[in-house]
Order: sequence, then C-alpha cells, then structure tokens
Amino acid sequence: MNFLKNLFKEPNKPIKSNEEFWAWFQKNERTFFKVIKEQGDIEKQFFDIISPKLNELKPGYFYLTGMFDDNTAELILTADGVVKNIFFVEELINSAPYIDGWKFTALKPALDIKNVKIDMGGYSFDDKNISFYSNDDKNCPDNIDITVVHNALNDANKAVITNGVFIFLDNFLGELNLVTTIDDIQVVGKNEVVKEFIPIEKLKDFLIWREKEFVEKYDVVTYDAENSTGSILEAKLESGNALIAAINTDLLNWVNKASHPWILDVEIKYDGSRNNGMPNNDTSILLNTIQDEIAEIFMDTDGYLNIGRQTAEGIRDIYFACKEFRKPSAVLDHIQKKYAAKIELGYDIYKDKYWQSFNRFR
Repeated sequence: MNFLKNLFKEPNKPIKSNEEFWAWFQKNERTFFKVIKEQGDIEKQFFDIISPKLNELKPGYFYLTGMFDDNTAELILTADGVVKNIFFVEELINSAPYIDGWKFTALKPALDIKNVKIDMGGYSFDDKNISFYSNDDKNCPDNIDITVVHNALNDANKAVITNGVFIFLDNFLGELNLVTTIDDIQVVGKNEVVKEFIPIEKLKDFLIWREKEFVEKYDVVTYDAENSTGSILEAKLESGNALIAAINTDLLNWVNKASHPWILDVEIKYDGSRNNGMPNNDTSILLNTIQDEIAEIFMDTDGYLNIGRQTAEGIRDIYFACKEFRKPSAVLDHIQKKYAAKIELGYDIYKDKYWQSFNRFR
C-alpha cells in the first residue's frame, strides 16, 4: 500500500485545466497500470483516486477501465448520457498526451452485436431476445421513435428489463449515437407488439439511413431572423406572482424547427421574494447584460435561434434552438464561471426536434 501513501503526499493543489490533469496522471500512471493489469482493487486503488481529480476539473465525468490488450490499459471517460458534458469529455481525451501502455477513449464506443451480451437481474440482453420497430407520427415525421421489444418483459420485471435494454443499447450503439440519433424509445414485451418487429442487429443501419435523410433535408436550411416578430406574454401564477415572457412567436410557427433540434435553456436564479417574483432594478440590469452577451455569441446565421426568455418566481430562463450542442456547452460553462460570484447561473441542453417544450407559448 506504499504507493497509495506516495500519491496522497502530493501537494493538495486543485486541478484547473486539462493539461494539469494529464500532468498529474502521468506522474501516477505506472501505479494505475499495475492495478488494472493485475486486476487489483480497481475501485479503491484507481477510481477512488482519479475521481476527485476529475471532479476538481469539472463535475460530470464518469469512467470505465480494463485491459485493451495484453500490454495496453484503456481508460474510457463518459458523460453518462448528459448532453452538456459530452463536449468536455471529448476535449479532455483530445488533450491527452501519448503515454506508453495506455489508450484513452471519449465516450463508450459502439460494439459489434456479437460482442454485446448483458446479464443483469437474472435476465439476459442480446440479439436473441431483443428486437425493435419504428413508430411513425405524421405530425413529427423527422422524429426517430422506436419501440424495443424484450421477449421476457412483463409487468413485474418492467423496471429491470427497461434498464437492461438501455444498457444494451448504450453498448451496441455507443454512447454518442444513443444520445444524438434517437428521439424516443419505448420498451415493451412481445405481447405488446403492434407491428412486425425487426432484428436488433439492423438498428444501426436503420439509424444511418434516417440520419442521412435528415441531413439531406435540413443541411442548408436557414431562418430569416431580421423579419421575425415576437410577443410579450404576461400571466398570474397560482402563487399570485407574475410571469412575463418575451417570445419570438413567429419563430415558434416555423415549419423547419427540426433543423435546430437542440434546445439550450439558460437558468439564472435571483431573489424575487420582495418584488412579486420579479428582479429588482440592479438585478434586471445584470440579467439583461448576461442575456445580451449570450445573444451576441449565438447568432442565427451560425445556427442558433433566439426563442426568447421567461421571468418568474425568482428565475430568468433564456431559450435558444441550436443546430448542434458542443459550442453551447463550452460557451455557457465559461459564462457560468464568469458570473459565479454575482449570480447563480445554470444551463441544460436537450433534444426536442419539434420544440414541444414551448407549446405553452403558442
């Protein structure tokens, strides 16, 4: 256990950059390699040591490890399906130096169907007992909505089977593909099937075909924001407080919404307890400053559409529809840190091809 003591003798200096993390990792990589190679206590002797260092860099990193081959250990960093963290996982792996005996991988990779078999909770998940079919909705024709069928699913085991199916898909499709290509997934038993099902091994080809159709349809679509008009919406909440929203209602009626499928929701919290849930004058100035800064970065010509904002109950939400999710992740992380001493700011990024989360404003 002497190697553990040596690790903890290092100066307790928080890691603040990708370069600092990899410099720390290089100092200890031989110890980590030995633990993985000899199948030691990986949880305590590797994960429990690397976890706080990653958390110093940014919360939201998850990890897997094992021997890639006889002489190479692999560290897989994953965002665990959280869209806004994918960019940071990719950036950290892209900044990794060459270290002899190591392979670094961003996000769980896709596996060949022959190599995907999950045993969990007394059930198995593989190509022999899982299939799928596609659901079509004429109102949302670009949504990729699939039903996955597991032969053993029933009312009693639905929770464990559903969880197992998602783990199976995560391994079969790969983390990035699962998050970015499928809009909706339902898991059912064979007695609930309403359409002819397809072998699960064909799911990858199905998704490639649908993605190709989508790109061809929307690749050059743009929105004329200059001639767009908005509305001011006011309401009284059950609490008695006010809600005020400034929304680009023309944009909400745009027929090509699916071309900007990623929604950025910036949430800024303030003290509205003394002003009917609204910000005071100084806070309003700060909120508008932050909002203007974000709007100057995310231009419609670059694929970012300003849907509007909502203010109520001590929270200002700012909404953008985006063609991609990586730049919003990076920009909002920077803005969050910039204003951390002045106000509480958070953000989320999620997929909503038809902007259904804004139906309340229509």
